[in-house]
Amino acid sequence: MLRPASKYGIAGAALTLLALTGCGSSSGGGGGDPTASPATSLAAAKDKGPVCLGDAPADGVHVLRGGGFRLPGGGGVQYATADADGTTRTATLRDGARYESGQQQWTVKPGGQVTLSGHAYSVRQICSYRVVLKPKDAKDKAALAAAPKSLQSAGGSADNGLCFTTNRSVLAAAAKGFPAKGQTLSLLGNSGVQQFPIGLSLTVSYIDTTAGTAGLGANCAAIPVAVYKNVRVGDSVEFAGVLFKVSQLTEQAVRLTRTSA
Repeated sequence: MLRPASKYGIAGAALTLLALTGCGSSSGGGGGDPTASPATSLAAAKDKGPVCLGDAPADGVHVLRGGGFRLPGGGGVQYATADADGTTRTATLRDGARYESGQQQWTVKPGGQVTLSGHAYSVRQICSYRVVLKPKDAKDKAALAAAPKSLQSAGGSADNGLCFTTNRSVLAAAAKGFPAKGQTLSLLGNSGVQQFPIGLSLTVSYIDTTAGTAGLGANCAAIPVAVYKNVRVGDSVEFAGVLFKVSQLTEQAVRLTRTSA
């Protein structure tokens, strides 16, 4: 049993993905409830790496670990789980932008392909913290890169064009909302919500100083877009296209140092 003083909060964010058909091994049912907190973070295994395999094109779709991404045509996809053995890395993708029971899921490798609600995507990169997909159809590429009517968040699904996009202006606006490269972002560990431009909100679901792990969550357009469980100092995470490294865990906060421009 963990000491009460060393653990704060409960990891809570439901995750989801869209109707996929594609390469890799399929297992129906969608697995367990992704909102559940680890039974004991002391038992959490450290990722064996490599951190990333494959390349990330500039116009790639970034699906963050544990989170969902709405796609053109009304579909979506989730990065449900990851596996790495020190040499190779795979990802389990689940259908739907929000978790529901009975969803199918597929294990994919870099260089593979998936078909999401009739739309083909190549799997360009798999990292511990994200999967990068690239649409095969020019219409899907154009839809993802389309400029929104406004860079101001309106809340809920009205923010789809801000939260689920490859548009350079939107990503630049999101990046400006974070501390500059090399500087630190502190997220308090009291389950409070920290708001950022383009409708993004971040939370620390728990901090376990005994195990040296924490849980981070991100929501945008009413979708859990990332749920990072059992992150440790030195781990990489991503929010709105910006990369961070976990630099410190205290009983009060998780500190992230920005590593990308």
